[in-house]
Amino acid sequence: MAVGLEVCVDTIDCAILAANSGASRIELCAALSEGGLTPSFGMMAAAADLPVPIYVMIRPRAGGFDYSAAEISSMKHDIIAAKKLGLAGVVFGVLHADGTLDCAVNAELLACAEPMGCTLHRAFDLTPDPEQALMQAIDLGFERVLTSGKCAKAMDGLGLIARLVKIAKDQISIMPGSGITAENVRHIVQKTGVSEVHGSCSSEKRGDGLFDTTPRRTVDADELARMTKVLAAIT
Repeated sequence: MAVGLEVCVDTIDCAILAANSGASRIELCAALSEGGLTPSFGMMAAAADLPVPIYVMIRPRAGGFDYSAAEISSMKHDIIAAKKLGLAGVVFGVLHADGTLDCAVNAELLACAEPMGCTLHRAFDLTPDPEQALMQAIDLGFERVLTSGKCAKAMDGLGLIARLVKIAKDQISIMPGSGITAENVRHIVQKTGVSEVHGSCSSEKRGDGLFDTTPRRTVDADELARMTKVLAAIT
């Protein structure tokens, strides 16, 4: 079975390009420069008819993952909005101040999301005991864990990622992300045994005007084509 490719995007144009160019799933975000925040309702609605599953980032602000009651309430409203639009899933993660998973709040958000799929994002990489956090994620009912193996880049966390895959067995998917390219994805998959990967398949685009001076990452059709070709050849 081919290795799945989830592409993270933060514009609707990038979502359309990725959906029509080989992505098997899209993580829909705003502000990838901040690690990904919740996209607008309008962006979610515009993505609803795309031909691949859309998973929406549910993250109300940049910074840590220890949220206030008001922030949790806003996350629930965003989850409900995604569900009403018929999107396939949501992506979130809530931690205690000490970095451990807040199982009670995550359970509330999972219940709010039903029957959508739910991914535990890279808040997982901040947990002090990833093996314990993995078992908690399984018990809570997350569909997958996005992780870079507690390193800045997945290539540097392959040992932990491979260990998590063995622990998880068929109970939950372990999806590596961060710094994955067409050049390294075969090595990552073969070293860890994962069945899906997460990447931006992007290149830098320069600003082109007085009010658009900051470079930003945008989906690169050529990189996406190279990535899907490599993944299709992995057996």
